Formats: sequence, structure tokens, C-alpha cells
Amino acid sequence: MNDYKLLLLANKAWAEQLREERPDYFTRQAEAQQPNFLWIGCSDSRVAPDQITNSPPGVMSIHRNVANLVYEEDRNLMAVLETAVERTRVRHIILCGHYGCGGVAQGWKREGTGAVGEWVAGVHDVYTEHAEEVDALPEGQRLNRMVELNVRDQLVRLARVPLVQAAFERGQELTLHGWVYDLRDGILKPLMTIDAGTRLDAVERPEPVLV
Repeated sequence: MNDYKLLLLANKAWAEQLREERPDYFTRQAEAQQPNFLWIGCSDSRVAPDQITNSPPGVMSIHRNVANLVYEEDRNLMAVLETAVERTRVRHIILCGHYGCGGVAQGWKREGTGAVGEWVAGVHDVYTEHAEEVDALPEGQRLNRMVELNVRDQLVRLARVPLVQAAFERGQELTLHGWVYDLRDGILKPLMTIDAGTRLDAVERPEPVLV
């Protein structure tokens, strides 16, 4: 699908099919949203969260950035998080990386340039924290372990965000999940969870899923 016009045609066919199947579908969609999930993932074009989870519109709010990073100074992410936690009150936040992530590779090795290089610089902090483990692995396994460790560190960082901590403290039902997507088989692989009872200073490294 190389021509943008094909996207418009595909959209029209999709909308017409839905109207045939459920005549009130778009009327109901326009009334309000009440998603149960917030997905924070990588902007890689091969990792479309609603598609890989077979989720219809309205089920999942989505925020994506290169290497699925969490920065408190990222006002875009913070706005999405505030809406999800305080307004629509999602019960689950999924932070998902993917094996072979180019953003993680560039940040880890400090090979990124321009805006991308600045954005993924935080991944090198993940490497610094876990360098002993990563360096001890065969070279071919290091990037994918970095992807897993990056999910771990970003999830902990997410859990420390004040509005997430506030939700935990007021007893709001909220669980954070760290997953990794495997491009080779299309399967999501859970790594870890964090909830109100988790001691963030004692979160261990997840067991390797991909070896």
C-alpha cells in the first residue's frame, strides 16, 4: 500500500463494512470513550498495538515514541497519562518494547544523531545500570536483553510518576505491565507487573524471555 489514496479507500471500505454490520456503531463511538487500557509502546511501524491485540476502537488509549521511553518532562506522555489515570481511569497500563528495537540499539551504543540521538540518550542509562549483565552475554543476545531491561527500567520510572503514585495511594485499581513483542512470531511476552503493593526500590530484573 504505497499510495496514500489507498489508505482513504481502505478507510471508506472499513467504515462501510462496520455500518452494515452495526448501524449504530459510529453513533455510539461518538458519545464517549471508556478505555480499559493505556498502551505505551515504540513507534516502530510493525508494532501496531490495536492490531496485534485484536482490539476494536474504544478499548485502548495509545501513546507511542521511539524506544518506548518514559520521561517526566515529556508533556505529551504526561498529558496522555493524566487523561488515562485521572479521567478515563484505565485499570491497566501496558508498557511494551519489541525485540530488535533500533531505538534501543542507538541509545545503548550512543549511535543516534539529531533529534533521535537526543531522545534515546536515556537508554544508555539503562545500559550503565545493567552493564555487567549485558556485557557478559554473547554479542548476539545483548540487544534483546537490553530491550527487556529497558522495559523494566521504564516501567519502574512510570510507577514513580507522581500521578501514578497518587492513584496507588488513593486505592484506585491500577496495574502496570511490562511486555515485549516478538516480531518473529507476533507473540506478546509478559515480563513483569507493578501495582500499589510493589516496593519500587526492590524490583528485580525480569528473567530473560528471549535467549
